[in-house]
Order: sequence, then C-alpha cells, then structure tokens
Amino acid sequence: MRRISILGCGFVADLYLRSLQAMEGIEVAGVYDRDAARLDRFCTHWGLTAKDSLTRFLDEAPPGGVILNLTNPSAHYELNRACLAAGHHVYCEKPLAMEVAQARELHALAAARGLLLASAPCSVLGETAQTLGHALRKGIAGTPRAIYAELDDGFVPQAAYEKWLSETGAPWPYEDEFRVGCTLEHAGYYLGWLISWFGSVRTVVAASAETVPDKTGNGPMAPDLSVATLFFENGPVTRLTCSIVAPHDHSIRIVGDRGVLSCDAAWDNSARVRFAKRMTIRRRLMENPFPRRIRLPQPTHPKVKRWGAAAMNFMLGPAEMLEALEQARPCRLSADFALHMTEVTLAIQNAGETTGAQAMTTRCDPMEPMPWAK
Repeated sequence: MRRISILGCGFVADLYLRSLQAMEGIEVAGVYDRDAARLDRFCTHWGLTAKDSLTRFLDEAPPGGVILNLTNPSAHYELNRACLAAGHHVYCEKPLAMEVAQARELHALAAARGLLLASAPCSVLGETAQTLGHALRKGIAGTPRAIYAELDDGFVPQAAYEKWLSETGAPWPYEDEFRVGCTLEHAGYYLGWLISWFGSVRTVVAASAETVPDKTGNGPMAPDLSVATLFFENGPVTRLTCSIVAPHDHSIRIVGDRGVLSCDAAWDNSARVRFAKRMTIRRRLMENPFPRRIRLPQPTHPKVKRWGAAAMNFMLGPAEMLEALEQARPCRLSADFALHMTEVTLAIQNAGETTGAQAMTTRCDPMEPMPWAK
C-alpha cells in the first residue's frame, strides 16, 4: 500500500479525493488543516484520519510517502520547506512558490535531502497531453512551426463564484484567486505540456495587466490577463494567453508543415485530439474541415467523471511520484520541471507593460512519455 498525507482541506482537496476513488493501492495516512471545523468536515465525509497539529502531522507522516500540499499559494513556500526539512517527499499544488528565489531554495533543499519535489498540474500525464506528445514524436503534422494555446475562462468577475462550493462545502477561494492571479493558477496546464514535449524555454516575451479593477476582496490584485510568446531551446515559437475576462477558450493548436494538431479542452484528460491535414482545393490552401481523431491504444490511466469545469484525475501526479519511489527510477514530475515551470510562469505573470524579453535561468529536459504513449 502506497501512502500519502494531505495538508490543506480547501476547495481543491475534494477534487483530489474524488480522483483517489479511481485509483488503486493508495491510502491516505493523515490530514491536517489549520481550520479545525473544515478539517473535521472533510475527514468525516471522506473517512480519513485528522491530525490535530502541523507538528503531529509531519511527525506521523509515513516515511517514504508523499505529502500533498493543497494549501493556499501564499503558504506554499513555508509549508513545502517545512515538509522537506522534516524529510518528506512533496507534491505541491500550483504554484511551487510565489517567488523564483523561494522556488530555487526549495529545489536546493530537496536535492540536498535526496527528496522528490513536484508541482501541479499533473494533466501533463493525462491521456490528452500524452496523445499530443505521441503525435509530435511520430511527426503526424510534420515539423511543428508555431503553437497557439489559450487558457481563457470567461468574464469570471461577473460569475456567481460566491456560490461555488466543493463536495464537502468548501467555498471557491475567490479572493485568493484574484490576488494570486489566473496566470499563476492556470498557465501551468499548457506550460507543463509544452515543457514536457520540448524542454526548456529560452526566452519569454510577455505582457500582463489587470483589466477589471475593483474585484471582490482586498488588494493588491494580480493581472487578470497575460499574453506571452515563448521561445524554446528546441521547439516552436508559442503564444500562450491566460485570462479571466475573455470568452472561455481552452484550445491548443500545433501548426506543422503538414497540417494542424489540436484539442479544445485542457482540463479534460479524455479531450479529443484531432489532425487536420493541409491541402489545396481549386487553388485555395486550407486545412481539412473534417479532421481525423488521433487515439492511443487503451487502456491508458484511470479516468474521473466531470465535476464542475474539469474532468481531470488530480491523483496522476502523486501516483507517478509513488511509482517512481517504488521502482527507484527518476520521477517524470521532477524538481527541475517544477522549478522551470515556476520561473516561466512568474516571468509571464510579472511582465507588466514594459519588461520586454526575459532570459530564463533554469533548465529542464523533455519528459519521458508514459509507457502507454510510446
């Protein structure tokens, strides 16, 4: 039995527990949250063991297991450091830290202690991302020349977000979300895919802004719109947008010499991957209006039914860490991967109006594909 411990019982924790129901051989050893009422409600609902203090939680976390840090982003650095200092492997919800220097410190601490350190999101291990990666490796669309990736969530400031509750009644943390920002919260969904396929981003040229002032909560608020052009060391130029103001669009299009690979749903592990071959009809250049679907042999990984906006198995990341430890192999969600994704994300988030080109200082190799996607 592989064991995890859960730190934080807020909105996202229920999504992890829903995902855990689809997995086999993983047990929750203990749970802690500083909000005693929230901790009790969460543990009662899911039948889990609550710990009455952070000290006890860390002391009683099983050796060789993984701690899931599902707390608010402002606490990530401090709690990740505490978990690593106590000798535990850590899987952290995004972002790894709120500053690059903090992320570097965590990376160094994990290396010094011989511990795994990984960061969400783990959809890079899901069927959709792995299908696109497989198609790229097979050259289905030819050499990729440009990528457009969108992570726009609609005009969220006018949404009924005060009524969004998790399965155990935890409210969506809208004030924290607005302060942290959609780029830090969401860019990783496609950045993770891109870095896994192509490795390091060499240069980021981005702009970010707060376009909707006076959001609910106390400021300062983060940018609610960012647009980035990413230059990879070994990959195509990519445009990535993140916003909570533009109409909902979670699509990605990979433009190759032979046509276009695409999917429309970053938050769905089973989203369809399509290839539209380029052709000329009566002197008109166009992509086939009836693209064919690209599939991987089944089965791939356990799936989770849609809940709210997502149909993602949030436990794929922790499961990968546990399997890597069990098999004594490198973890696909490495500390290098987490650090590089954090640096790129923060570069986009903090770009503002006049930053210009930013050279990345961290590096990361492409990710080993899942066995069922090779």
